[in-house]
Amino acid sequence: MTFIKFLFTKTFLKQLGLAVVAIVVLAFIVLWWLKLTTNHGQQIEVPDLAKLTLKQAEEALDELDLRFEVLDTTNYNPEYPYKTVIEQLPAAGKFVKEDRKIYISLNRSGYPMIEIPKVVGKTVRQVRPTLKAIGFEIGKIEYRKYIAKDEVLELRHKGKRVDPGDKIQKTSVIDLILGDGKGGLRQEVEDAEQELNVNNEEEETEQDEGN
Repeated sequence: MTFIKFLFTKTFLKQLGLAVVAIVVLAFIVLWWLKLTTNHGQQIEVPDLAKLTLKQAEEALDELDLRFEVLDTTNYNPEYPYKTVIEQLPAAGKFVKEDRKIYISLNRSGYPMIEIPKVVGKTVRQVRPTLKAIGFEIGKIEYRKYIAKDEVLELRHKGKRVDPGDKIQKTSVIDLILGDGKGGLRQEVEDAEQELNVNNEEEETEQDEGN
């Protein structure tokens, strides 16, 4: 019997039919298993957790069979109560599957402390965007006699001088002291300030001794 004739025998056709049925059944079982393990078609809407405490957020997610993880954050929003949810990922309204992890961040107690960068000696055009980029606000601008016009001679916060490396709260207002371009040297400025501080200290000491 030739191979071609064998392909048309009842025995071969029967075996072929059984093989096709087995493949269909196996495919059905695999699809059913995938649907069961991946929750195919199941969609859960992520709730809005904004301004909820950690306990409230946990309860809201538990009801929907969702998990959560708290992320570290430096963000602060004065409109949100302390230690309430300020950010979440995925965002509220998105659809996820059961047991999905929702990442949340809690509001800080206040704005973080930012270090003053080294900007003295640079022009105001360079300094202004630098300070704004790291979270400070620019306040008053005053001029002092100095040879270079618009060069930053000093930074002040609430009337007090701040130096590179000092830390003040983010969003703080910083006043700038600039050169007016009409002469004078930086050393002269610093010497004048030092002399003024010494005189003030001597006056305070004399007042204390008089009392």
